[in-house]
Amino acid sequence: MSEKRIRVGVIGTGYVAKNNFLPVLPRFEDVDFVGVMSRDIANAKKAQKMCGAWNATDFIQELVDMNLDCVFVLTPKQCHAEQISFLLNHGLDVYSEKPMATTLKDADAIANLAEKTGRKLMIGFNRRFAPVCQEAKAVYAETAPDVIIGQKNRPKTEYRATLENAIHIVDLMRYYGGEVRNVQAISKYTDPYYEAFTTAQMEFENGSSGILVASRSSGQWEETIELHGQNRSVLIKMPDSVTITDEKAHHAIEMTPLAMGWAKSEDNLGFSYAIRHFLDCVRDNKQPLTSAQDAFKTHELLDRVLKSAGLPAMD
Repeated sequence: MSEKRIRVGVIGTGYVAKNNFLPVLPRFEDVDFVGVMSRDIANAKKAQKMCGAWNATDFIQELVDMNLDCVFVLTPKQCHAEQISFLLNHGLDVYSEKPMATTLKDADAIANLAEKTGRKLMIGFNRRFAPVCQEAKAVYAETAPDVIIGQKNRPKTEYRATLENAIHIVDLMRYYGGEVRNVQAISKYTDPYYEAFTTAQMEFENGSSGILVASRSSGQWEETIELHGQNRSVLIKMPDSVTITDEKAHHAIEMTPLAMGWAKSEDNLGFSYAIRHFLDCVRDNKQPLTSAQDAFKTHELLDRVLKSAGLPAMD
């Protein structure tokens, strides 16, 4: 393993950054946390104090001039396309929170730019890296399950709710099932930008079937994945448990006791493992699991769900 130190910058100091990135990056002994940027310099300085970054700035060019290897883009989704493009064009590898853009056109352009510049661009589909999801992937490492049921439900709607939140489940369904041939979806709404729910049935290219449920009128937040096939079943209850069943045994794994009661969202939801994966790819010059090219396929599939449900698409 190379002993190269990785010079890291972060753009964004909101909830996701404060809870799942700024506390994690200082853990790694091979990381120099060089700079943090926010459009509000006061927020940048607060974040700097919190995580021990060397510098704080409110200007992206100043961040780039800090001689970085990579940057984490943790800003609102409407900022991603412009910021990612700027960083790639300045020769930096990038990790961006999902989605990488709010339109398919911009997402396609960004994926092509990453390929053209030869830079690594990883999109933050952190659920793939969650321990419970990795346990499930191990069960179906060789053959896809026959049936995949993915749910992400919340009590209240928000602007473009399916795009904002169901994208994680859509990505996991691709992760376990492969690419999708056909999509049929239904949504309920008064205002199509604030839907009450979206459901979809998917036919995978390998013949498997998938069902997506994304309710924004449920009792509480929940994320679950069910996988069935080859006389085995897996039930994931994010982020804490996974149950694996076959004809002879029923095996449940609880994440919180394994962490001796100290489990945190950055670990249980996969953020810390996704961050480490990206840093390893930067150091070893490898393509990330959730590269821009792969992530574009998830964006494209979600766009098909939105269109089939009669919701505003990623146009």
